[in-house]
Amino acid sequence: MAEPLPMTIVNAMTVDVEDWFQVQAFTKIYPREMWEDLPRRVEANTEVFLKMFADAGVKATFFTLGWVADRHPGLVRRIVAEGHELASHGYWHRLAHEQTPDEFREDVGRARKILEDVGGVAVRGYRAPTFSINARNPWAFDVLEEEGYTYSSSIFPIRHDLYGMPDAPRLAHRVGPRDFWEIPMTTVRVGGRNFPFSGGGYFRLFPYALFRAGLRRFNRIDAASGVFYTHPWEIDPAQPRVSSAPLMSRFRHYVNLGRTQDRIKSLLRDFSWDRIDRVFQVAK
Repeated sequence: MAEPLPMTIVNAMTVDVEDWFQVQAFTKIYPREMWEDLPRRVEANTEVFLKMFADAGVKATFFTLGWVADRHPGLVRRIVAEGHELASHGYWHRLAHEQTPDEFREDVGRARKILEDVGGVAVRGYRAPTFSINARNPWAFDVLEEEGYTYSSSIFPIRHDLYGMPDAPRLAHRVGPRDFWEIPMTTVRVGGRNFPFSGGGYFRLFPYALFRAGLRRFNRIDAASGVFYTHPWEIDPAQPRVSSAPLMSRFRHYVNLGRTQDRIKSLLRDFSWDRIDRVFQVAK
């Protein structure tokens, strides 16, 4: 029998609101100049999440692209109206470490403005596309704070071929002397190495029982709240298939899409969840 979860631990449920063609793996196939001509599925898929969360009595944080907010303002208003936290995923889904400080400032500032204008609420949180704040661009935290954000959830403290900062702190922490917080993705430390237990492709690839055990271990051993992330396209097995993408990219993107929705429903039952700003008390 699984060890019961301590009832005092509440984890943070988050959704990165982007469409299927905006993922990093498809950037060379679908540059942003093509986006307007592609079928958008983000609104319908995000509404599935809203229904799941409403049925489970869970509030979440939606890190939303400014590009999506511009084209689906009703979806943004519904996220806010249902009591969820509206946060920023940038405007164009560009990797933060591939931008200059001025380009990054324009992107995160533009995203925050459109989200606040449409949603009618203050936007304090930011998540970098593909966890692209790392040792190459620590200046990003200064820019975010100057642009009105109070926290980031952008670092994955693992070793990965596309992202990761394995030596970064594993738990929520202030960045330098500022009152600005980084809420990293959840990892379990075994044998001196960090293993990912935070969502995304790992959640689709790992057996559900293993993922649940890892998150329970984190809650118990680290005595801390974890962070789970997912995307609207991860519950959409009917999305277009990009046959021209590299084999590894296709595997990562499409593996177990048909099982993800039921797994998330199980996750909502097996753990306690809330918005990231309330779990970590980081939004002013």
